[in-house]
Amino acid sequence: MSTACQTPLETLILGSGPAGLTAAIYTARARCCPVVIHGLQPGGQLTTTTIIENYPGFVEGIDGNELMQRMQQQAERFGTLMVEGEVTRVELTKTPFRIWLGEECYQSRTLIIATGASPKMLGLSNEWELYGRGVSVCATCDGFFYKDKEVVVVGGGDTAMEEAAFLARFARQVTVVHRRDELRASPPLQKRAMDNKKIDFRWNTEVIGIHGDKQQGVRGLRLKNVQSGAEEDFACDGVFIAIGHTPNTDLFKGQLHMDQDGYILTKNGCETNIPGVFAAGDVQDPNFRQAITAAGSGCMAAMLAERYLDNLGDE
Repeated sequence: MSTACQTPLETLILGSGPAGLTAAIYTARARCCPVVIHGLQPGGQLTTTTIIENYPGFVEGIDGNELMQRMQQQAERFGTLMVEGEVTRVELTKTPFRIWLGEECYQSRTLIIATGASPKMLGLSNEWELYGRGVSVCATCDGFFYKDKEVVVVGGGDTAMEEAAFLARFARQVTVVHRRDELRASPPLQKRAMDNKKIDFRWNTEVIGIHGDKQQGVRGLRLKNVQSGAEEDFACDGVFIAIGHTPNTDLFKGQLHMDQDGYILTKNGCETNIPGVFAAGDVQDPNFRQAITAAGSGCMAAMLAERYLDNLGDE
């Protein structure tokens, strides 16, 4: 691997979702000359969704891909440089920080990590094909579209019960499918779900297939009883997979402080344990995971990075 690195940048941003691009807009306007490395999924998870109706400013909603394209164009308007590639290694033990894309090495005085989190999926062949077309991982994002319809929530933890309770506000019927005979969710969340007359439970059951296509969306599921092995078709209009997320933080293990699930721990908004390194968006947020909260934390990370650079100049 080549050890030669480019001239140090002022700000390097990893990730091009709402957090990363908002950070780019703010740092670029502050003349911090940011470079954004796209990563594996340019634009982040929003590029896999269809209409987003809860992002402020778009009365009729906006396509997720279009929203991210607009954010990128806005960042580029102020001078942000976009770089395609996947980060393969980081060195944060000293400044300037060093980040590698294969053998290409970048240096930066500040680093904003906005690499996001990936939803855990069921591993079915067509689940990504139907993502945003009846397959969802976010009730807050998509629940409104299922008014008076029948939906399934897969999972048995806190997130699954919160999703089910939220969906019950809109859907005619919510069925929780769980592969065990008891929930892992906290007692208060279990009680709230079980007391809701619109929420039903299918115990010892797993989803082994999704019926549907891109044109018509999800039409139903293939279920299997894990005890008897019996299979059946189950009609529904949508399925919400609520079995957790995995933060994209493997690159930073051993260098940044994280919680037991791998989310980067932050203080004062977006500061990590290493001065000059900031984290924004889903990579440090296991609770909300919304485009607007990610964008807000991207703004905070950018402003903190700007102040950090100003202090370096004073010194």
